Amino acid sequence: MTDRTPYRHRFPLSIIGYALWLYHRFPLSQRDVPELLHERGVQVSHETLRQWNIKFAPLLTEELRPRDTRRVSRGHLDEVCVKVGGVKHWLWRAVDELGNVLDILLQGHRDTEAAKTFFVRLLGEHDVLEVIHTDKLWSDGAARRELPVLHGVKHVQVVATARWNNIVEQSHRPTRQQERVQLGFKRRQRTQELLDLHARILNLHRQTRTTIPATLRRRNQTAALLRWREAMQQAA
Repeated sequence: MTDRTPYRHRFPLSIIGYALWLYHRFPLSQRDVPELLHERGVQVSHETLRQWNIKFAPLLTEELRPRDTRRVSRGHLDEVCVKVGGVKHWLWRAVDELGNVLDILLQGHRDTEAAKTFFVRLLGEHDVLEVIHTDKLWSDGAARRELPVLHGVKHVQVVATARWNNIVEQSHRPTRQQERVQLGFKRRQRTQELLDLHARILNLHRQTRTTIPATLRRRNQTAALLRWREAMQQAA
């Protein structure tokens, strides 16, 4: 990452990228990151970090989207309740068989229309899905019957404790951690943007905290950081 200063920002791109990476990679608040930067002699306010998120989060999310989705044939869907500004919302999530997040969408309901909206969005991005696993939520089945785009996709309903569904259940855990650190989510659009980028970075670093040999893990970490820096350059 070069140290050129992007337009209308007085900090080098390397500092901005590092601050955003810290914020989304680890369960840190907007006040934790400036404190970590302060230790390195960089004075950044939490408001500056918030503005960086507003500007760069959607751009980085798009840059980090997987370019080739042909290998994704199986999706696992689930929805979890989160409160945004004190109002109950539902976070719809789809992951592949390895646990990588395919897509997430924050909606106000989990009825048939909400299920249809998420299915259309998901299939628009991953039109090669052959099998979709869901829990016993009735609106998933109703949406499948009403959407022609799903008629060629096998639909498997499983109980919440089944092994296949546990993959997506585990994927909700980082969201809960982020929710606690943020002391609750405040605005719907900002929450969607935050969780979108958070999911992409989790995918990026998925192979950096496993039981694989240390040499391979460090190689994966290096590759993930390089991909992040490339995305930051493109977003700027």
